[in-house]
Amino acid sequence: MLKEGGIYPAVIEGYASGGEGVARIEGVAVFVKEALRGERAGVLIEHTGHSAAWGRVERLLEPSPARVEPDCPHYGVCGGCQFRHMTYEEELEAKRRRVEDALRRIGGAELPVSVIHGAENTLRYRNKVQFPVSEGAVGYYRGRTHQVVDVADCLLQPELVSVCRAAVKGWMERFHIPAYDERAGRGLVRHLFVRTNSAGEALCCLVVNGRKLPHEEELAETLRRATPSLAGVALSVNTKRTNVILGDEYRTLWGQDWLEEELCGHTFRLSVPSFFQVNREQTEVLYRRALDYAALSGRETVVELYCGIGTISLTLAEQAKRVIGVEVVPQAVEDARENARRNGLEAKTRFECGDAGYLAAQLEREGVRPEVVVVDPPRKGLAAEVVDAIARMAPDRVVYVSCDPATLARDVGRFVPLGYVPVEAEAVDLFPRTAHIETCVKLLRDGLKR
Repeated sequence: MLKEGGIYPAVIEGYASGGEGVARIEGVAVFVKEALRGERAGVLIEHTGHSAAWGRVERLLEPSPARVEPDCPHYGVCGGCQFRHMTYEEELEAKRRRVEDALRRIGGAELPVSVIHGAENTLRYRNKVQFPVSEGAVGYYRGRTHQVVDVADCLLQPELVSVCRAAVKGWMERFHIPAYDERAGRGLVRHLFVRTNSAGEALCCLVVNGRKLPHEEELAETLRRATPSLAGVALSVNTKRTNVILGDEYRTLWGQDWLEEELCGHTFRLSVPSFFQVNREQTEVLYRRALDYAALSGRETVVELYCGIGTISLTLAEQAKRVIGVEVVPQAVEDARENARRNGLEAKTRFECGDAGYLAAQLEREGVRPEVVVVDPPRKGLAAEVVDAIARMAPDRVVYVSCDPATLARDVGRFVPLGYVPVEAEAVDLFPRTAHIETCVKLLRDGLKR
């Protein structure tokens, strides 16, 4: 039995979903922080559980050639990145194997993930940042805690975001604006939200525990002086004791409460709560794979569940007869309809607001028989009734875009007994240097040719 505080020799065999190295010591799976595949090390056991243990490298006996010096001073303290201690090539292989292993172990699908599309740019790619705020700190959470690490600059975000962050922190210090204390439920500023676009503009939103802020005009003026390309400053009211970041009520303090962005040849209007992938360049790669898997000829009806503001729907609409998008967030549906209008695709699109399972069943009752169904669900994946409703609509092809390999694999396993066979899968790295990975899987109705 492994003892906490003990040091054991180990060989790192692979990676866990969070990026930790995995070793087997005395028959126990041990997750080792910042350890690389193939390394020999003396591992210090920090915690033991019923079926696994957690540790760190105490003595590195045989380092991997893929090991590199982290390029960020906050790495290992801030919990934002997991792969800065290895080459990008090693990171991509770890992610590719993670998707392939999940499809096999969880979904029962012997489906090779032969391709992972790496990013040309692994630095400053994020177009949306949400900083938690605590007394004296505006930054990111320490790994697996709610302790905020003050981060003046982050290599994942544009420098413009760091300028906005510094301006807000300086304004808080100057006017003694209290940060929110989540344990006590008191204080004002909970989060700083910053969205940027490829034109170099920024939209800033403070999430606050109240409906007003002292010195609101000074906040807007401070940000305008610091950021000449500022498009607007907004306030999001969130007075609930919850981990949900954004509130339901918004107010514009200065400028506009939206940004415009171009993706796959279309122009999108992004409000604060709108979902938009954080890596624009890699999103275009991902959506091209989804479009290829949909195999559209111009005659098809396509249903997209979890359509957000219509980014994939409008891409599909260029090559389909019509696209019906379903989304539960009312503001996102409004944005999707506006985006269809501004891109001249109103006649080929229809957007409905409601729960995906309910609306999928409603479309089925209406007699909608799509040739293709596309899903891009949140991390929790599809509810079982959504899978059932899709199968009852009997599309020829299902294209599943996923941000979580485990729930993707589970859902692929649910489709198989309903007559759908997974035939292709590719991974796309939208989140370099972090443990997140996107995947696109194509499923065909049993009996159809690829």
